[in-house]
Amino acid sequence: MRGLTLALMIVVNTSMVETKSFAPLLHAVWQGLTLADLVFPTFMFVVGAALSFTLEDYQRHGDAAVLRKIATRTALIFLCGYLLNWFPFFGVDAAGHWAIAPIAHTRILGVLQRIALGYGCAALIVHYGGRAGAVLYSAVALLGYWWLMHAFGDYSLNGNAELKLDTFVLRTAHMYHGEGVAFDPEGILSTLPAIVNVLGGYLAGRFVRERGSSYKALAKLVLAGAFCVAIGLAWGSVFPINKKLWTSSYVFCTVGIDLTVLALLVYVIDLCGRRGWTFFFEVFGRNALFIYLLSEAGNSLVDALHVGQENMFDWLNATAFQSWAGDKLASLLYATACMLACWLIAYAMDRKRIYVKL
Repeated sequence: MRGLTLALMIVVNTSMVETKSFAPLLHAVWQGLTLADLVFPTFMFVVGAALSFTLEDYQRHGDAAVLRKIATRTALIFLCGYLLNWFPFFGVDAAGHWAIAPIAHTRILGVLQRIALGYGCAALIVHYGGRAGAVLYSAVALLGYWWLMHAFGDYSLNGNAELKLDTFVLRTAHMYHGEGVAFDPEGILSTLPAIVNVLGGYLAGRFVRERGSSYKALAKLVLAGAFCVAIGLAWGSVFPINKKLWTSSYVFCTVGIDLTVLALLVYVIDLCGRRGWTFFFEVFGRNALFIYLLSEAGNSLVDALHVGQENMFDWLNATAFQSWAGDKLASLLYATACMLACWLIAYAMDRKRIYVKL
């Protein structure tokens, strides 16, 4: 599941602009849900599912060891995300000279930073509170986030409480500017409900481990998934499904879909024994963090380098695909080629048993 998610994440992140990509590979402009909007919460879900396996190993070594491991891993993943935002560390200044990219204008939060905070907070919650703590936090966080968003703003791009808090704490220079204004889709306030996606993965992983791969267990997973989606859709009528605000309705919908996908994978792989197709994605899953960093760093370099008057992204796409495939198909083929190039590197690492873990 982690490998599947990473493969789709690379394809989504290397697709072109809105007018030149297939709609499912584009994030919803504001409200709504597309295939691309499922990638990030699914990765958070998988982080939680993995936590249901690893936390027990930490706990055998005592409380201090658990806290040290959680703090170290959280800090390192957060640092990787921050350095990725700063990469390639150099740029051309106003005078046309190469200079170090200013830290004063580097975005602080981001995808890996949210994963780090989600992992760290979820690990502490389940370490000290167990299953009951996870459920209690989820209820308080989702309802509390709804209240905060309603009480201190609206659900628009320019008037939401998330924007107000981030602007006050982070300042606009350290925020994402891809929406046309300074707004961070991985901001401080929306991290609270995002932690629930990790806890959902933890509870699902623990359930599968305890109940095993039985038809009865899978039926319960599917029913739980359908229940979550139904709540999300109903809640969305008053608190719209919105990935960039990471609304509570969005959490319910994405967790519900992930529960169903997990049940489907367990059915196909464990109960039906159909494993011939899984190796491709397992290779990705064994070095997920490194390959994600590699793909994002590669995207940054391709955007920064130029061939004549075009950046390398446009030049590669036009030269290799666009001239004969058209805009949308060319975008998909380019993104798929990037994903396959990353897979070849992951495969070479797997063959040599090189696994980068934090």
